[in-house]
Amino acid sequence: MNKEAAYWITLAHLPGWGHLKINNLIIKFYHENKQTIEDFFQLSENEWITQYGIEYKEIEDLKKAKSELANNAFLAESLLNEGYELIPITSPEYSKTLKDNLKAAHAPALLYVKGNKQIMHEKSIAIVGSRNASEKSLEFTDNIAKLASKEYKVVVSGFAKGVDKQALDSAINYKGQSIIVLPQGIMTFGSGYQKYYKQIVEGDVLVLSTFFPKVPWKAELAMARNPVIYGLADEIYVAESSEKGGTWSGVVDGLRKNRKIYVRKPEPSENTANNLLIQKGAIAVDFNGNPVHSYQPVETIEFTSVANEPVADFKNKIFELLSYGEYSAKDVIKKLRLTWTEKKLRDFLKAQQEVETIHKKPLHFTMKNSIIKQKKLFE
Repeated sequence: MNKEAAYWITLAHLPGWGHLKINNLIIKFYHENKQTIEDFFQLSENEWITQYGIEYKEIEDLKKAKSELANNAFLAESLLNEGYELIPITSPEYSKTLKDNLKAAHAPALLYVKGNKQIMHEKSIAIVGSRNASEKSLEFTDNIAKLASKEYKVVVSGFAKGVDKQALDSAINYKGQSIIVLPQGIMTFGSGYQKYYKQIVEGDVLVLSTFFPKVPWKAELAMARNPVIYGLADEIYVAESSEKGGTWSGVVDGLRKNRKIYVRKPEPSENTANNLLIQKGAIAVDFNGNPVHSYQPVETIEFTSVANEPVADFKNKIFELLSYGEYSAKDVIKKLRLTWTEKKLRDFLKAQQEVETIHKKPLHFTMKNSIIKQKKLFE
């Protein structure tokens, strides 16, 4: 691998080439033509054209990349001397779980790792969620990590604050194992190596990156890292999600790839997108991660053209929603897809005898005899 490392760095980061394009080339030279990556790069331009059907624009890309081989050789030497390892997609050490889940279209051609590589071949789960997660979500994360550690499952973490960091810390606390998937180059994680030195040395934490080794943290890399977190996991649990951001896009992408994704069943009063994800096909689970197949998220009932419905039906749907919690006018408009302005809805709700106005900014509304209040009476 030492000799080929520079070639793999060069190929894995070809500018403008996506995972599928790179992997299709690897399939051709490695599996079909039985050539090493070094053999491929030693071919002439004419051989690239005749043997691989590579077009002019791609030839230019490869020629430019080839000019970086000397620099990448120095980089590879530094990486190996500092204890990092490079695992190409052709290696038996490459995560089978990652390859099976992401396939050629999305699997990164090269993994940079530091720590116990064997962790990638154990049963694994990812616990994902918002950076600004609620206490309830963090408690759920801690409990799922605890159960996973007891069952010798590796916890995959994206190392963001909130749920990701809680998942990692809980796995360590319960003497489990974890993979940290970086949103940056593996050589830029200095403080992280100091903090988790003991766990890395003892084989309980593996640090992994798919990005160019010296690239710093970037928001777009954090988004690009999410499929790798999901791909490394046999099971995916969502503690909390909003309607946008990394967790939302990662779950939606996972569902599109027919992954089974488990989402914490939210309390009726919570303002999260968990119910929306359940509606999209994720599986609702309780605090211990057990599926709740009978769960029907009230707040995600499909409403037809509300604006054209009789006022009585319209009113009933608003009252049904308010019976499950406290909502601002903006929340109600969004959830029921109303065409009213916030002021018009606020005035309407204030005029309803059955509705209680909660004086905080912004104003919130609930039913005077809401299900939440009834529950509290019996607690």
